[in-house]
Amino acid sequence: MVQLFISAFVTLFVVIDPPGCVPIFSSLTAGTTPKHRRDMAVRSSLIAAGVLIAFALGGEAFLSALGITLPAFKIAGGLMVFVIAIDMVFEKRTQRRETRAEGVKSAADAAGKPLEEEDISVFPMAIPMLAGPGSIASVMLLSARTDGDVTQEAVVLGALVTVLLLTLLCLLAAGPMMKLMGAKFEGALTRLLGVVLAALAAQFVIDGIKQSFGL
Repeated sequence: MVQLFISAFVTLFVVIDPPGCVPIFSSLTAGTTPKHRRDMAVRSSLIAAGVLIAFALGGEAFLSALGITLPAFKIAGGLMVFVIAIDMVFEKRTQRRETRAEGVKSAADAAGKPLEEEDISVFPMAIPMLAGPGSIASVMLLSARTDGDVTQEAVVLGALVTVLLLTLLCLLAAGPMMKLMGAKFEGALTRLLGVVLAALAAQFVIDGIKQSFGL
């Protein structure tokens, strides 16, 4: 169980990337009141938790309804997560997040409203920055590996909740963290986590191939 928790925690931590969300959140809430920043941090974390838990619990039934086997989803999901890992190594994922954040700010400026009136908790923070395609695929893959075991499923959900709590803490402490984390440190951490995620994605694909061909 400990090994499953560590595996699930590392996978979700790397994909959701709480430290990497800090600069984006700080940019989106720049110039707003402390209360607004707290509300956005809490609300975005709760919405992301609801989405990811729903896919963790109901993802297998959803796949069955579409006629998709779990091994096929493991292979497809592993390949998609691998692409995310490559983006992290070359920092393309961070660039896309920053572009999306700038788009939200530009939309607020075009509407003639200050950013603090904008509710960024659903979009872009909760979806797709926290509960994006990568995290949804990862949580469904981890859930599929439990083979319906209730105890193991609870362990995966526990790892998910732990990561989201850490994410919430990071968002709440965005100001001080931005002072502590330099751009170079954040870039090095992102690349390191990308390499780890690539290995985990490769394991997902290997597991899917083994199950598909009965190896």
